[in-house]
Amino acid sequence: MRLLTAAEMRAVDNHVIREIGVPGMVLMENAGRQVAGVAATFLQRIGGRKVSIICGKGNNGGDGLVAARYLHNRGYKVRVFLLTRFDELTGDALANYRICGQLGIDIQEVDEKYLPKLRFSLSLTDLIIDAMLGTGVTGAPRGLVKQVIDLVNDVEKTVLSVDVPSGLDAATGAVPGACVRANMTVTLAAPKVGLLVYPGAGYVGELFVADIGIPPKVLESAGRGTVIDASLVKSVLPVRPADGHKGTFGHLLILAGSPGLTGAAAMAAEAALRTGVGLVTVGVPQSLNDILEVKLTEAMTIPLPETADHTLSIEALPVILEKMDRVDAIVIGPGLSRNPSTGQLVEALLQELSCPVVLDADGLNLAAGLGLLPRRGSSSCPLVITPHPGEMARLMGCSTAEVQGNRVAIARRAAENFSCTAVLKGAGTVVAAANGDFWVNTTGNVGMATGGTGDVLSGIIGGLLAAGVEPSEAACGGVYVHGLAGDTAARYRGRISLIAGDLIETLSEVWQAIEREEVKEPWSYLV
Repeated sequence: MRLLTAAEMRAVDNHVIREIGVPGMVLMENAGRQVAGVAATFLQRIGGRKVSIICGKGNNGGDGLVAARYLHNRGYKVRVFLLTRFDELTGDALANYRICGQLGIDIQEVDEKYLPKLRFSLSLTDLIIDAMLGTGVTGAPRGLVKQVIDLVNDVEKTVLSVDVPSGLDAATGAVPGACVRANMTVTLAAPKVGLLVYPGAGYVGELFVADIGIPPKVLESAGRGTVIDASLVKSVLPVRPADGHKGTFGHLLILAGSPGLTGAAAMAAEAALRTGVGLVTVGVPQSLNDILEVKLTEAMTIPLPETADHTLSIEALPVILEKMDRVDAIVIGPGLSRNPSTGQLVEALLQELSCPVVLDADGLNLAAGLGLLPRRGSSSCPLVITPHPGEMARLMGCSTAEVQGNRVAIARRAAENFSCTAVLKGAGTVVAAANGDFWVNTTGNVGMATGGTGDVLSGIIGGLLAAGVEPSEAACGGVYVHGLAGDTAARYRGRISLIAGDLIETLSEVWQAIEREEVKEPWSYLV
């Protein structure tokens, strides 16, 4: 499903209205009808009759006025609270204001003096519809709108937001000031980036995507963003012929491990095996090989030359390169250490390898410290990097707060700067390709914030790469399945007690659900 920025959505609206000839009044009518439908379903479920709709003066308020008319026609008791004088309304919003007036719908203009009465009215309602601010508004709400947002949050009633919760930056997911905490959001035509990227995603509640009459071809050509879903993942999985053998499904090499961190290597290997790769070999410091031999049954191991600290040494380079003609992809980094000699090995491998590479964890930290990624040439290996926000900050020479302030923009910039596929981990993981395309993931939960889950992710992505999946598609498939495994495991274990190994145990169930098209996405599409 296409994912749009606020600017891209405005361009879509303008194109549909001016070039295709769909009147803006029709788009507003469709939007308000869809909002009213979700509202009515909720009210029927709870047996409620009273609806309060708070409208701003723009098109978002116009959508709210249309919803008021539909709910009024269904017999609900509707009150509209207008955060402006009616004579400041223009265009389609003004037309719908006049229609509501002709129908006898109660419309109250609100100023600061009216706020105590507004609080009392909202305390008696069954549903609040937030139609104050749309996608075109940036910055922190001020004045009357800020006060009303705070009031809406304070009365603790069920809230349905139109398009985006008022106060949320639709382009970035930032919440610069007061913001409505919605229980439901009906977004129009396509999800906006800010609805799926945190912190904004935490204000959305249940998400509905409303068809308002914009042709699908227009939406598909409108932007570079996509929401990752099960159908996308299924479409990129390699065919598994009935006469296939272990060589058919790829050979993954994992370079990982150091004293105290052998578990990282083992989990990456086990996750790759559960992803369907034919063969997995783990290259570890030679003194740790016996430990990995015990930890791993299905994966092979290679003892490699090590440093005095028992980490991989630059002397391992010829041994690794000699085996690369039998390897389809490589993961570098889980539990690797930051030993300088290990850094020399990573640097040499990035210059020498031609197969796809996943660079994770200490592999990324070494690359950042040595400035390796900016030196990558066009002939370098296909690369997927998987930083968490702190690692991304080191790679990009900025603060973690800057990374989190605009996750999509930072991920896209990293992918372009380093000519790679960038996976910015965290809630609402972002995948970005060097050509500007990007994807946002919606699976996963806070229980996955525990040691080892990143190693599981690198193994899944590496397994898909070794099986022949293209880097950006492998990254998208990896983050989606990884998150879905976390969600599945949380149902059995709970979020508090979730550990990385639980994700590996549920991978088989997750892959089956994707193949059988049994996954329920965390949004509803309204037609």
